[in-house]
Amino acid sequence: MADSRNVDIIIPTYRPGERFIRLLSMLEKQTYPYHRLIIVNTDEKLMPDAVKKKLGGMRDVTLRHIAKEDFDHAGTRRAAVAESDAELFLCMTDDAVPADLFLIERLVGAMQDPDAAVSYARQLPETFTSESEKYTRSFNYPDECRKKTINDLPELGIKTFFASNVCCMYDRGIYESLGGFTEKAIFNEDMIYASKALRAGYASVYQAAARVYHAHDYTAGQQFHRNFDLGMSQAMHPEVFGGIRSEGEGIRLVRQTINHLMSTGHAVDVPGLIWRSGWKYLGYRLGKAYRKLPRGLVRRFAMNKTFIDRMYRKA
Repeated sequence: MADSRNVDIIIPTYRPGERFIRLLSMLEKQTYPYHRLIIVNTDEKLMPDAVKKKLGGMRDVTLRHIAKEDFDHAGTRRAAVAESDAELFLCMTDDAVPADLFLIERLVGAMQDPDAAVSYARQLPETFTSESEKYTRSFNYPDECRKKTINDLPELGIKTFFASNVCCMYDRGIYESLGGFTEKAIFNEDMIYASKALRAGYASVYQAAARVYHAHDYTAGQQFHRNFDLGMSQAMHPEVFGGIRSEGEGIRLVRQTINHLMSTGHAVDVPGLIWRSGWKYLGYRLGKAYRKLPRGLVRRFAMNKTFIDRMYRKA
C-alpha cells in the first residue's frame, strides 16, 4: 500500500550557495512531494539574494533566521521539528543534493517497516572529490540496504547507531515518544537519537536506493577539528558510546583505503591519507579527553566554537 503520510523537510543553513539552490530545485521535482520546507538559517546577512529569491518562489516555505551563537546541532533541529506537524520529517544539510527524483519516495518506503524509527540515505561522492574520499563514501555508504536493531551491536559495534542528518528521515510519533533530539550536542545528534531508538526496540534503516551527492575533502587541520568534536560528543554521552570502541572501525577504513589506492594506481595519495588520518586520530583522542584540557585549548581545538563558549558560560 502506498504511504500517504505528510513529510516536512528541515534544513539548517549557513552561507548557502549554489549547491543549496540545486538541492531546492531537486526537492521541487520529487515524485513524493514535501508538505512543508522549514529552513533555519544562521546569520541572515550571509544568505545570498539568489537563495532568498529561490526560496521566495517555492511553495510552503518557512524561513527563520538565527544568530550564529544560537546554532546548535541538536537544539536547532529540535526547535525546527517543534514547528512541524507532519507525520514524517526529513533532516538534511544545505549541501546534500538529491541524486534523482525518488529520494523522498524511497525514504518513505523504508519507513513503512513498522519497526523503523529512522531511515537514512546513501551519500555519493562528487566529481571533485579525491579518490580516498570516494572510497570512504563507499565504505560508509555501501550499495546494499540494511535494517539495524540493537541485536546488531556485537557485530557492528559503533556502526549500529550510525545515521546521518545529512539526509535522514524520522517517524514523528516515535520521535515524540522518545523525547526527540537531545537538547544540546556539539556533534552526533543523529547517532545519539538512533541509539535511543534502537535501545527502545525500534530499528534504523539504511536505504541505499535513496541517494544524495555529499562529500568533503577536508584538510588535515579541518579533520583534526571535526574529529575533536566527534570525540568530545562521545565523551559527553557515555550512555550512548560508553564501552563501545570506535577506533577499530577507523583503522579498518584506513587500511582498506590504502589497499584501494595502491591497487587502483593512486599510490601517490597514500602519504597524504596517512597524514590526514593521523590528525583525525589525534583530534579524536583529544576530544575524548577534553575534560582534562585547559578551556582555552578546548576552544582552540573544537570546530564548533560557539558550542564551547555556551558550555563554559553555563559551567
